[in-house]
Amino acid sequence: MNTASFPTSATVVPLKEDAKIIGLVGLAHSSSHFSHLILPLMFPAFIKAFGLSYAELGFMMSVFFLISGVGQACSGFVVDKIGARPVMFISLLFLAMGCFWCSNAQGYSDLIGVAIFLGLGNCSFHPVDYTILNQRVSAPRIGYAYSAHGLTGNLGWAVAPVFMVGITQMSSWQTAFVCAGLVYVSILVVLTFFRAHLLTQSHLKAKVIEAEEQTSVLKLPVVWWCFSFFFFSTMTLAVVQNYSVIILQSLYSVSLQSATMTLTSYMLCAAMGMLSGGFVAAKWPTQSDRVVATCMTTGALFVALCASAWLSGVWAMVVLAATGFALGIGGPSRDMMIRKATPKGATGRVYGVVYSGLDAGFAVAPTLFGYFMDHAWFSGVLICAALTLMVSVFFAFAVGRQSINPV
Repeated sequence: MNTASFPTSATVVPLKEDAKIIGLVGLAHSSSHFSHLILPLMFPAFIKAFGLSYAELGFMMSVFFLISGVGQACSGFVVDKIGARPVMFISLLFLAMGCFWCSNAQGYSDLIGVAIFLGLGNCSFHPVDYTILNQRVSAPRIGYAYSAHGLTGNLGWAVAPVFMVGITQMSSWQTAFVCAGLVYVSILVVLTFFRAHLLTQSHLKAKVIEAEEQTSVLKLPVVWWCFSFFFFSTMTLAVVQNYSVIILQSLYSVSLQSATMTLTSYMLCAAMGMLSGGFVAAKWPTQSDRVVATCMTTGALFVALCASAWLSGVWAMVVLAATGFALGIGGPSRDMMIRKATPKGATGRVYGVVYSGLDAGFAVAPTLFGYFMDHAWFSGVLICAALTLMVSVFFAFAVGRQSINPV
């Protein structure tokens, strides 16, 4: 590849070109987040169809995120070696196949297989997306690109309950998964049509990445501070995604429809927070760790308030939705914080390892808190979720003290 003619973030290109790249990456990112919820949303249907416990369902999600986490750490190296675009396309194929398989699931073993396929499909999106954004989007717009990236991810989460539950109510959960598979096929077609905008430069030395170069970034303490930040902060999100509907029904006696709408509201508020957070990240790029810590602390207080059962059902739903907005504001600053900790030319590797912490948190939380749920420790689950957010604040400050690159 002729690197002299290859666009880089140091080159300011027309806004239209940047917007197109950001939009395409955002579309792919929304499909990744959509996959996080399509199984948890069908927990009631799976319980009815296959007689499963919450612990078994939680283990299924742990499998999904374990596969995704290991795959994400590995896919970062692949992205740096062959480029982001082919990895993105393969991932979408896995997601589509997982949905079609689930539509024909006959038992728990099939669901575990589906979780593996969906985990393989989900695993590569962060190293893929951030490699494309960091290479193709102009530097002055990178903060807004991160904001849009987070926004589209949360929109993927917000759409999932309406899409999956709505189709299930009109037809069946099997039909919902068929439709989800068709959505992934459609996204793949769109991205293939605009594939020229997704081309990235691979980082090769004589067509081979040396083993020492691959692993040297893993020796940096800041990379593992970032990993730990994602691990603990994500455990809270896992509680919201997997169990908030049931917790709201149990603690506050709200209806299933209201509880489901609260989950959607949480995701929409998080998306609005991401949008606002883009301006925050652009205005205070050097203070990203402090912005993140402030947002996480606020979110922890809100979650703890919901755990107290002092609120009415309506106010509990409002406060939980507001938690999404608080955490969403910190999203772009979080990505800026990781960018400052990333060595040049190692985007795929660092983002792959760092964001595997997200998958690790999602893998541990469902099984751990599924046990709590089976014992009706609903307030305890929320209290633990608040505490893990506070632990993530410590790691955010640790990352800020050891960042490598200036903004």
